[in-house]
Amino acid sequence: MRSGGSVLTTDDRSTLPRVSRHISIVVLAAGRSSRMLSGTRHKLLATFDGIPLIRRLVQRALASKADQVFVVTGHQGGKIKSALDGLAVTFVDNPNFGTGIASSLKVGLSVAAAAQTHAIMVLHGDMPSINTRHLDLLIDEFESNGNAVVWATCRGTRGNPVVLPSSIATEASQLSGDTGAKSLIQSSGFQIVPVEIGLAALNDVDTEEQLLAAGGRLSE
Repeated sequence: MRSGGSVLTTDDRSTLPRVSRHISIVVLAAGRSSRMLSGTRHKLLATFDGIPLIRRLVQRALASKADQVFVVTGHQGGKIKSALDGLAVTFVDNPNFGTGIASSLKVGLSVAAAAQTHAIMVLHGDMPSINTRHLDLLIDEFESNGNAVVWATCRGTRGNPVVLPSSIATEASQLSGDTGAKSLIQSSGFQIVPVEIGLAALNDVDTEEQLLAAGGRLSE
């Protein structure tokens, strides 16, 4: 994680030169894992090489060039927080997590934008193949392009994560249900810049089979 970072006013953002700016990562970790077959066991607490998935991913986010990491919690939030004990993150509680991913995007983007960040990376918590290098590639691309949406891709197919100019966050209140950031991006008018990171962009673990195939082990 970088120390410091330029903090500019909202009016300055559209005319920023290509310099280092404050970039936040919002990790979405509030969902119910409803497609898992193992009852109350949470997929984000599944272990990879003995480390909970969510902790490993957040450690990678903290090691990146981002300035700040927010973690949106909801379902089994206490367990998620315990898994992240000792890490320098800011937790954002989402009491409405049961209504869909839009509620997590709303609270996460809102809090990150209030921290005067210039860009927000949305990172889903269930992506075991994402590493620090991938995150830094996206951050570097955002900084070199000035003010664009930067989207991780696999052979041209858009996946996750995605970096959003913070001005898009003001439109998050329009989201509802399971509507993700795609609709915000499409209506924003911002240039979309793809960054190829391979299968990591598509490799999430929605089911127990996917989790086991990715090398994970469900916690007891």
